Amino acid sequence: MTSLPLIRVELRQRASFDPDAWYLDLPAIAELRTVGLDFEAPITVIVGENGSGKSTLLEAIAGHWESSLTGLEYHPWSAGTSPEDTDLREHLQCIGADPRPQGGCFLRAEAMHTAFSRADTARPRDTDQALNQLSHGQSFLRYVGDRPIEQGLWVLDEPEAALSFHACLALIAVLGELAAEGSQVIMATHSPVLAACPGADIWELTETGIDARQWDELDMVRNWRAFLDEPQRYLRHL
Repeated sequence: MTSLPLIRVELRQRASFDPDAWYLDLPAIAELRTVGLDFEAPITVIVGENGSGKSTLLEAIAGHWESSLTGLEYHPWSAGTSPEDTDLREHLQCIGADPRPQGGCFLRAEAMHTAFSRADTARPRDTDQALNQLSHGQSFLRYVGDRPIEQGLWVLDEPEAALSFHACLALIAVLGELAAEGSQVIMATHSPVLAACPGADIWELTETGIDARQWDELDMVRNWRAFLDEPQRYLRHL
């Protein structure tokens, strides 16, 4: 077994591949197509502007990963696909641990309610309160925090949508626990707090592809610092 559940993603063109698919024009997906993506750290944080391809990339990786898992009837790994998802997942090859570990999940903000409902149905709760009876942030942290201790792949698409500042810090602690247990996290975020996750590799999706960054090099971090230092510098132009 490899040290990480997922070590490399490549694009493998199946019979239904459309060379004119819109997502191939995204620089990040173009890089995936030509050279592939290599994962080296237990936690990979992906940042970039809206439209840079973060969700497209994560949805495709998660969709392909889930399609090859077995025995998920009592361990729902995601809330299922969305009509807006691309067919990119059908043309990926995920290389890593064999057999593929069953733990982890794919969580995206717009599908969390469905994911939590499936989780409540699939496994008994230790309290009378269902996940969706909690606040959005509370249910998210409890869903991750109450996980079975098992190796797996956790794909998180903008989890900060559910979380306060302090809840983001709590999530960073949980992500560290996941890594220590042998799991792997791939997370797309607009949060400079979550991007500061200790030990994470940071990828910034740009107009030229995917660039490795240090936290204090990120445009997101510079922009937030500048705004918090002087909000009116930005607000007066609105």
